[in-house]
Amino acid sequence: MVPMGPLLAVCGLALALLISSLHRIEEGHVSVYYRGGALLQQTAGPGYHLMLPLFTSYRSVQTTLQTDEVKNVPCGTRYGEVYLFPRTFLLIASLVQVGSHFIVLHRLPLLNPSGGVMIYFDRIEVVNLLAAWSVYDVVKNYTADYDKTLIFNKVHHELNQFCSAHSLQEVYIELFDQIDENLKLTIQKDLIVMAPGLHIQAVRVTKPKIPEAIRRNYELMEGEKTKLLIAVQRQKVVEKEADTERKKSVIEAEMVAQISRIQYEQRVLEKETERKISELEDGAYLARQKTKADAEFYMAKQIAEANMIKLTPEFLQFMKLKSLSGVSKIYFGSSIPQMLLDMGIGRADVEEVKNGEKKMSDDSLPGV
Repeated sequence: MVPMGPLLAVCGLALALLISSLHRIEEGHVSVYYRGGALLQQTAGPGYHLMLPLFTSYRSVQTTLQTDEVKNVPCGTRYGEVYLFPRTFLLIASLVQVGSHFIVLHRLPLLNPSGGVMIYFDRIEVVNLLAAWSVYDVVKNYTADYDKTLIFNKVHHELNQFCSAHSLQEVYIELFDQIDENLKLTIQKDLIVMAPGLHIQAVRVTKPKIPEAIRRNYELMEGEKTKLLIAVQRQKVVEKEADTERKKSVIEAEMVAQISRIQYEQRVLEKETERKISELEDGAYLARQKTKADAEFYMAKQIAEANMIKLTPEFLQFMKLKSLSGVSKIYFGSSIPQMLLDMGIGRADVEEVKNGEKKMSDDSLPGV
């Protein structure tokens, strides 16, 4: 009968070796294997895998997006415009432009006598992605902790390079919004050569910590800038109100001029209408007068033509005699017959008239 103790020991050892050789790789990771300190070319994806226990070890490398945080990065800025004072303080003067105005900041004491100011970036986040096909090469060249060499150290180096080339005013105010993009482009440019397959997706930089004395001066500067901006805005408001009043006056003047022009054009139109009406009335009156004159002329012409037919010598003689017969006065004298002769009355007519006159005179004598 086989002793149970050694058998159980062998089974326990085999089970322990099996358990130690079995390992699990999470999704989004690739495992690399070491044997005797040497990196094996074998890699494994997500899932359960077996390895030679005691002699082989593994490291899991993330191949999805990951964020590395680089904390408390010191950075020395380039010195600014330096002034010497009796108390041997090194001061920096800043001139800040706001719109079309300039304000001179309070001189800021430099904490680094050799030039520049030492500042600290509290946290820098680097979002990166390692391709699965490049895991072996990256780990072989930079170990499984590749991010320390390729990201952490690189961020320190590039950030110090940037700060040393710029003043505090540029790093803290003017160029701060460009730091993250500059870091991303610079690091990615080197990674293309050093570690193909490692891509920098984004870099986020927090506002750096500056010495308290400088921070107070910057706060004072911001307050002065705010006051200046308020003054500039107030001036713009006043100018805008004045411009509005001017435009209002111009509009009112143009309105008055337009009304005057409309009234003038209206009067001109009325006079023109009156002139046309007068011309029409004059034309109508002239036409009526012409028609009346033509009618009178035609009537006179017709009367003349009728008289030419009617006024014959016999008719005229008859009318003369008729008119003489109606005379109520009697004239005596030898010239009367001659007058009648001058009027074209015949001698027989004269004699007849004379006889009539004589008869009338005899009748008028008393007692005859």
